[in-house]
Amino acid sequence: MEEVSKIIKVPARDQQNVFGQFDSHIKKLEERLQVSIVDRNGEIRITGSDFRVKKAKAVLQELTELSMRGNIIEEQNVDYAITMSMEENEDVLIEIDKECICHTVSGKPIKPKTLGQKQYVDAIRNNMIVFGLGPAGTGKTYLAMAMAITAFKNQEVERIILTRPAIEAGEKLGFLPGDLQSKVDPYLRPLYDALYQIMGAETFLKNMEKGLIEVAPLAYMRGRTLDNAYIILDEAQNTTPAQMKMFLTRIGFGSKVIVTGDATQKDLAPGTVSGLDVAERVLHRIEDIAFCRLTSKDVVRHPLVQKIVKAYEEYEAKIDNKAKRKNRNTVYGKKQ
Repeated sequence: MEEVSKIIKVPARDQQNVFGQFDSHIKKLEERLQVSIVDRNGEIRITGSDFRVKKAKAVLQELTELSMRGNIIEEQNVDYAITMSMEENEDVLIEIDKECICHTVSGKPIKPKTLGQKQYVDAIRNNMIVFGLGPAGTGKTYLAMAMAITAFKNQEVERIILTRPAIEAGEKLGFLPGDLQSKVDPYLRPLYDALYQIMGAETFLKNMEKGLIEVAPLAYMRGRTLDNAYIILDEAQNTTPAQMKMFLTRIGFGSKVIVTGDATQKDLAPGTVSGLDVAERVLHRIEDIAFCRLTSKDVVRHPLVQKIVKAYEEYEAKIDNKAKRKNRNTVYGKKQ
């Protein structure tokens, strides 16, 4: 196959950001797209097959544009840009970068980082109830928190209510010291962490004392009607169908609800049906309720997390296929 070369220019001030520490981003591009990339005084020469050179050029131009806009280029950006370019979705990162939900207390902008996350944020804006479904690390809870805090600051809602079922991940609550609140606080810690980072500890505590922000176990929701509130139910895969129905029927006027969960990480007792699974089947055709499914492509934690999630997805798919084949053999009399 005939080799071709193309040259692009990266401004000197952006080179370190685009190239990565010890040229790690460039090495990843060379490995994934099978091209050679050489820097000569700010001119980047890309050599390889015509198709792959075009892809590498498009990715580098996209990363350079992101850097020029003030973004720190991370490994996840590089991986996602390469994946999208191979799927003929170039310049996706630039389009997504236009979306800024809010800023953390340290001034860091919170933005969707993948197409799936962008669709999730859009669904939250356009629907009263949104189910954010997907594996760990896809930003389901964090983006929901950012949207809730933004709406609260803009006085679109009067309060924020955050809840999750206090289900043990193979452990028991009883052995923990302290009163009930002390026992359930560890289960609510991820919600506290996001609030501290986005809102700041002092502001959060003030609003919590006033009752404008509430973080509580799901059981505390029974019997309430929640008007003019932004309500987030986290770890919804650990609800029972009765709990999910109870929660969804708490919603009052002027409220918005986000339900997040990962169907592959249930901590329910064996044989217990998940309320999240039932809700998908029951509610998927109702207007103003949206289901957003994030995948391993949308993982924005360490790249190794994405590989772990993908490996588990492939493993579980194999198990499911084996079970289906076994059932078919039984039905057609091959195994009586």
